[in-house]
Amino acid sequence: MNVFKWVAKSTTTQMVIALVGGMLFGTVVGEWAGNLKFIGDIFIRLIQMSIVVLVMTSVISAIGEMARQKEDTTFGIKMGVNTFKWIITFTVIAAALGYFLAVVIQPGKGMMASETLAVEAPESMGFQETLTNFVSTNIFEAMATANMIPIIVFSVLFGAGLNMFVKKTGQTIVLDGIKEIHTIVLNVIQLVMKVAPIGVFCLLADVAGSTGIQIIFPMIKYLGILLIGVLVMMIVMASVVAIRCKINPMLLPKKFVDMSIVALTTTSSAITFPTALKDCIEKFGVRRDVANFTMSVGMTMGSAGAAMCYVVMIIFMQQSSGVELSFLNLLIGIGLSIMLTLGTITVPGSAAVVATFLGTSLGLPLDSIALLIGVDWFAGMFRTFLNVNNDVFISMLVAESVDALDKEVYNNQKIVHAE
Repeated sequence: MNVFKWVAKSTTTQMVIALVGGMLFGTVVGEWAGNLKFIGDIFIRLIQMSIVVLVMTSVISAIGEMARQKEDTTFGIKMGVNTFKWIITFTVIAAALGYFLAVVIQPGKGMMASETLAVEAPESMGFQETLTNFVSTNIFEAMATANMIPIIVFSVLFGAGLNMFVKKTGQTIVLDGIKEIHTIVLNVIQLVMKVAPIGVFCLLADVAGSTGIQIIFPMIKYLGILLIGVLVMMIVMASVVAIRCKINPMLLPKKFVDMSIVALTTTSSAITFPTALKDCIEKFGVRRDVANFTMSVGMTMGSAGAAMCYVVMIIFMQQSSGVELSFLNLLIGIGLSIMLTLGTITVPGSAAVVATFLGTSLGLPLDSIALLIGVDWFAGMFRTFLNVNNDVFISMLVAESVDALDKEVYNNQKIVHAE
């Protein structure tokens, strides 16, 4: 009985059971499993119907909220500029690396046997036409068709206008209302995610029934890409830090052990934050005030692991459906992936929401995201590991730029306490 209670409370366990069960069921019963696909489609639609409101309220509230933020004069401009510079640099490198690995390894290729996933590529548009279509003549039409780029453009402008309104009048009733709507939509998505195991089971049963046991190979390749990407990024970041901070990189692995274990077992940057902050000060030698600033900003914006994962998602959906995205659309997809990690659009930690947003934005079919959802817990381990370690690397680089990196602490010649 205790086992059943544990499974009922653990969403992760339910998702793993759905992943394995769906693949086995579809492999055994074959094409008949396609009769269950409509249940999975309903699950995807439940997510899709909330995406537009989620994105709009996220962007508008994020920009509007800036009007209530007081300027922080505790830290210098140099530290702030360097923090954002390194966050963006590592995020772009991770996204580019994810694209390169996905194109080479081709994680979605194994699902091409399913004719139901193959669709015609959308008609390619020129550069000027693409940019023109970023702006909608009717925002309600864009919302009705889930045309995400014009929705984001409108939301940014609306948020800027709301920001000006709040600063001028001091009235926050509209901003507070939008933030409350955002919270309600997140609650709706949380409710939908409670039936995610059922949706994943049905979608994977359909895919496995049409493609057979070979569905396992895309799953292995998808996770393999993330593992390779994480290892390469760690080497790149460690090399940059070693050169710019003039430290011995051989001391880094041992210092990362504690926070990495927490990150891998919880898949949560927020839960790992206290351990990472403490280690950043006590083991890496970053001065307390610098660590407080850079690690806090990094927790919300420094998500190199997420950027890599989102780009791989795009290529996975593209390959599994046979859609050839234009170079411009690929750039847009990579840009959206980076934007998702920089806090402009806040989404729950769910592959279902992210994959649906990206697929809808780029006109990609969503049939293949069941596999992404099913293995998201494992992917989350890699994402969180890289995100947390990335924050510490950035803290060290920023500390070095403002002369706040204690080499004696780093070299274990001096002891400091974070408390």
